Amino acid sequence: MSEHVPAVPLPAPSPLARHWRLDPGVVLLNHGSFGACPIAVLDEQARLRDLMEAEPVRFFVEMFDPLMDAAREALARLVRCTAGELVFVPNATTAVATVLAHLEPTLAPGDEVLTCAHEYPACLNNLRRACRRTGAVPLDAPIPWPVRGPEEVVDAVLSRVTPRTKAAMLSHVTSPSGLVLPMHRIVPELERRGVRTIIDGAHGVGFLDLDVGALGCSFYTSNCHKWLCTPKGSAFLFVRADLQADFRPLVLSNHAERPKSGRRHLHTEFDYVGTDDYSAVMCIPRAIEVVGGLVGGWDRVRAHNRDLCLRARRHLCAVLDIEPPAPESMIAALATLPLPPARPGEAPALYHDALQERLIRRHAIQVPVWTAPAGSSNRAFRISAQLYNSMGQYEYLARALAEELAIEARG
Repeated sequence: MSEHVPAVPLPAPSPLARHWRLDPGVVLLNHGSFGACPIAVLDEQARLRDLMEAEPVRFFVEMFDPLMDAAREALARLVRCTAGELVFVPNATTAVATVLAHLEPTLAPGDEVLTCAHEYPACLNNLRRACRRTGAVPLDAPIPWPVRGPEEVVDAVLSRVTPRTKAAMLSHVTSPSGLVLPMHRIVPELERRGVRTIIDGAHGVGFLDLDVGALGCSFYTSNCHKWLCTPKGSAFLFVRADLQADFRPLVLSNHAERPKSGRRHLHTEFDYVGTDDYSAVMCIPRAIEVVGGLVGGWDRVRAHNRDLCLRARRHLCAVLDIEPPAPESMIAALATLPLPPARPGEAPALYHDALQERLIRRHAIQVPVWTAPAGSSNRAFRISAQLYNSMGQYEYLARALAEELAIEARG
């Protein structure tokens, strides 16, 4: 239960919130950061853990591979690629680090790896490390913020490609700024020019209508624990079939030199990288079934969340007198909006911004306040929209922000 008691009653969440174990004392408007797992999926994880602990040897020797394969087949159907092109990783950052390590031998001093300031900071950290090791250069595509439309993004990315550009690491959905980038236009053009594309779709699965196979990228990763609502520690990495020959995980386990008969070595190596709890991955089929079943299918889940996000964004812009920084065509279930600069000298203790802490302590609202793009001076906040949210929660956020910004303005 929350320790924060605001002065006014909290708005009710959606009736669908009963399917989650959410704290009723918190208005959670930040599903995008860590996700939230429904009760029925947590029950499935508990069942799998009970099987594992009841007879761990049999679980890992006899049951492990079929459970991982079932998860892979269900996920492949949802994101529309072959199961043979999917491996599991704990999170999208691990996937990006794995791909960059694989590409390092192909990079020489002066080669370029294209990215942009809207990328997730952890992935940029891994990219910079790979460039330091190889002498390659991280090259920034100047995607603007605010942005007027997808054409500006396409132009910003393709204008920076040179004969030295060997790879590109770009987000399908940008984390700080909440934009859906036009990958269906960018990826084919980069691949045509010989640029290996690493698409960080951390928010992709369950958030977008993914057709990873048709996208044509070299690599694609997404976190299942976000919008697919699996337990934490489950993500996938798509490795295009023609790039799998020498593609290996960062950690090699027992079967690295002893392939399993009749089994893809790619799956053997990535599925098991040592003793761990793999139940989060094994819950993927149940999460697809449960969350998709709440409103009649995944098309409806995505449509519901996008509609709620757009309505919330319009309301917040009207109440706070904000000009939308991106067109609705680039928004799905995340939206980032600008804020006035922070008060000088007000340093946060735990979160990105002191305003975020005041929203938590005084109003019991969880919503991130940071800069967009990350590392810039553009202060902003980002909302998420999930099935458990209600419009009343965003109206409450608008009132709380108006109150706190008025206090800031008075100094």
